Amino acid sequence: MTENKLILTLFGATGDLASRKLYPAIYRLYKNGHLSKHFALIGTGRTKWSHEDMRQTVRQSVAKEVEDATHLEEFLTHMYYLSHDVNDKAHYQNLKAFQAELDQQYQTDGNRIFYISLSPTLFPTITLHLKTEGLITENGYNRLIIEKPFGHDTESAQELQRKLNQAFDEDQIFRIDHYLGKEMVQAIRNIRFDNRLFSDIWNNKGIDHFQISLLEEVGVEDRGEYYDHSGATRDMIQNHALQLLALLAMDAPKDNSAEAIQEEKIKILASLHLPETTEEVKANFVRGQYGPAADFKGYRQEENVASDSNTETYLAAKVEVDLPQWEGVPFFVRTGKRVNSKSTLIDVQFKPTIEGIAGNHLRIEIAPRTGYRLLVNQKVFGYSHDTYSIPFEYYYTDEQLAQTPQDYERLIFECILGEKSHFAHYLEVEHAWKYIDNLFSHWQKIEPEFPNYEAGSKGPKAADDLLAKHHIEWHQ
Repeated sequence: MTENKLILTLFGATGDLASRKLYPAIYRLYKNGHLSKHFALIGTGRTKWSHEDMRQTVRQSVAKEVEDATHLEEFLTHMYYLSHDVNDKAHYQNLKAFQAELDQQYQTDGNRIFYISLSPTLFPTITLHLKTEGLITENGYNRLIIEKPFGHDTESAQELQRKLNQAFDEDQIFRIDHYLGKEMVQAIRNIRFDNRLFSDIWNNKGIDHFQISLLEEVGVEDRGEYYDHSGATRDMIQNHALQLLALLAMDAPKDNSAEAIQEEKIKILASLHLPETTEEVKANFVRGQYGPAADFKGYRQEENVASDSNTETYLAAKVEVDLPQWEGVPFFVRTGKRVNSKSTLIDVQFKPTIEGIAGNHLRIEIAPRTGYRLLVNQKVFGYSHDTYSIPFEYYYTDEQLAQTPQDYERLIFECILGEKSHFAHYLEVEHAWKYIDNLFSHWQKIEPEFPNYEAGSKGPKAADDLLAKHHIEWHQ
């Protein structure tokens, strides 16, 4: 196994994401041999921690992953901490000196990954200081990982990109979307392009429609302040849902390079149909907001949410792609908080061979189970010659899933390798924002009737009506 040499500097080391996701992911990489003796992690934050404080936090964070206590203690010797003010140049000089010291100690060859797990408003400040204070090395690779949101609209995304490019080139920027690290999401290309069963009919000749469902039982929890300025559309559709749509609709890339894959996704996102009138938006998009129910608060009663908020917690949409191969094929997308199920599903409904016979149906289940289900038609047993559907399915076992890299683990490892296939190019981000901005430009003319679904229900009735117009229902 190739030895990966690097120093990973984590801005936001005392935060919730670091404890819940990042430290366990990095420990699994170490436990599986992808990181070893030529590796160090420097956590930074405003909190006055020592190295031992940092190590104790990591120790608690990875406790469920530990199989060998001695090995854990060895891992913890690679963890360090510096108190850091992102606006203070002197602190960057301290960080630069400490990195140089660890570079010699661990022989990391000048390789650097800078992971910013802080508010996006701080991205430009941090990256510019990394450049001006000389923390970007000349004798190794330098890569930047940032968390969404990548802007709030097209204009802010463009401005963010301009500022990031003052320090990092596009090929050095890794925009992490944990959905793109999921096993079943990364398998979409294989299912589509490596099976003759699907590859020849994955177009408007063979497919009737798609459904993408990203549903959550939880409400906004402690994210009220952020969510009330974001909403379901910006929080889930602009990134996760449209990334899934791009993977489902893209043409086969010319090769397996990140550049080729991103090029095909960009083509799809640039071809999303932009509704031209407010009436078209009313007909094809359903916004929702959960209200109070017996066991739950309504959205407007959540902490740090305005009592008259018109922020949507649910969206159902008919999305269209203006390309010949997808003419007449709707992509129905829905996401919602505080609904009656937690699931992440992709449903592909194929056209029937003849009228009166059900078309084949492929389900790609990302959560709560992980696997596939394909409905095929066969003769009813006995004297009848009628047709009915039977399932062919494969779901991963708990044992298999335990051996499968988790989202952040996989994506951090791919960044270490410099592999960008599962990270969004800036143009993907920009085209997605243009699509979302167009919706909001129309929604500004429409006063929503919120709340319009009870917390703990399946969502707004209008979301069902959206599909009923096409004589179909949401797959459950």
